[in-house]
Amino acid sequence: MRWPLVAVLLLTVARPAVGQAPLRLSIDDVLRRADSASEAVGIARAGVRGAGGRLTQARSAWLPQLTGSASYTRTLETQFSALQSSGGDSAGPRPPAPVDCTRFTPRPGLTVAERLDSLERGLDCTANGNGGIDFSNLPFGQANAWSFGLQLRQTLFDRSVPARVRSARAGEDQADAAYDAARAQATLDAATSYYDARLADRLLAIAESTLVQSERQERETELAGRVGNAAEFDVLRAQVARQNQVPVVAQRRSQREVAYLRLRQALDLAEDQPLELVTPLDDTAAVALPAYLHASEALPDPAARAGVREADAAARAAEASRDAAAGGRWPTVALTSSYAKLAYPRDVFRFGTFLTDWTAGVQVSVPLFTGGRVGGQVREAEAAADAARLRARQVLEGARREAAEVRTLYDAALASFAASEGTAAQARRAYEIAEIRVREGLSTLTDLADVRLQLQQAEANRAQAARDLQVARLRLRLLRDLPIGTATAGRS
Repeated sequence: MRWPLVAVLLLTVARPAVGQAPLRLSIDDVLRRADSASEAVGIARAGVRGAGGRLTQARSAWLPQLTGSASYTRTLETQFSALQSSGGDSAGPRPPAPVDCTRFTPRPGLTVAERLDSLERGLDCTANGNGGIDFSNLPFGQANAWSFGLQLRQTLFDRSVPARVRSARAGEDQADAAYDAARAQATLDAATSYYDARLADRLLAIAESTLVQSERQERETELAGRVGNAAEFDVLRAQVARQNQVPVVAQRRSQREVAYLRLRQALDLAEDQPLELVTPLDDTAAVALPAYLHASEALPDPAARAGVREADAAARAAEASRDAAAGGRWPTVALTSSYAKLAYPRDVFRFGTFLTDWTAGVQVSVPLFTGGRVGGQVREAEAAADAARLRARQVLEGARREAAEVRTLYDAALASFAASEGTAAQARRAYEIAEIRVREGLSTLTDLADVRLQLQQAEANRAQAARDLQVARLRLRLLRDLPIGTATAGRS
């Protein structure tokens, strides 16, 4: 019953989909995929586009602002209708008939007195210079009104505009630095996931190899016990050693599946996509990084770190915002012009004659009293600028400290990897000698179990040291663009 149990435990994790070919991945493939697969990089890229748009908006304040408009107004009832003549049966003398000042039209049906009155009013129109005015085109009380216009505004002086441009330009620099940091972090995360998966592969292989050794030793001990060459204690000891190794294999296999799942997520792959990792864990040659990354194994200037550049740009943006707030105390001068074509047709879409309305002027706006609003904005902006500058200094100090830590970690990982090579070789040789001594009766199974445990630990340490060296080297090469505070995170 032991062998079916072992088989079940070894197959407790999900297997690749049947018929789906595994995707072969090298570390170079992972580095190429990391940039396009990262949502954080996409967010940072969108931030760069947004910063460029804000800069364009700030610069547009110096350019002419031209706006077109078109409107139609239907008058349902107007106050001017009371001034018009109205008929009816009301008592009193009939009001005089309206006179068209554009031309005189005789009306024989009127009485002599009414005809004389209309003639006098017609002459009065001519005497006052109104004979050529068509009052039907005036806007007062017209049923239909159309307006087609252009409005122009050109800023001549506004002290806050240059400060807003500087703030937007600093915001663009800040977004660029954040984009560089996101790309470097995504590359490091993807590479770390790859090496973690390779480490999980190696630890699983070590656990399975130890299980095979335990099973072989169990069979040999049971056979020796049947012929009387091994005590019952030795047989039980071999069986317990094998059974203790079975859950270790299952645990290592589960850890391997988790590591592969994280790698698929880092590369934006399907969760059931089978993978085949081809780059050996102990291949310590420096990998070729994408061209958009600033890679170097020399420590970068702390002021060139992406986080420092981002903090410095934020400080410059805050100082520019302070200057923009202070600019609110100064007057603004702008040139304005309005051009319109007006029509008052009797029918909605029969425009007829258009009238022109064109004005131009200079507008000066002076803040005489704001109730302390501008002063409060300036104090708030000054406080934000001071905090941003202190934050930039704090980030620079952290960058200097982190650079020394990263270099120390790399040197320690390099020394640990070099030391683990000799230890693993010695442990393998010791285990081979221990097996021979047990077969010859010169050592006990207890001695063999101890040596086997040492071999397993030495090989695991070797694999862990290789993984740590690969990650430490990548971290050192990407240090210039890695976010401050994350370069020394996740060291184990």
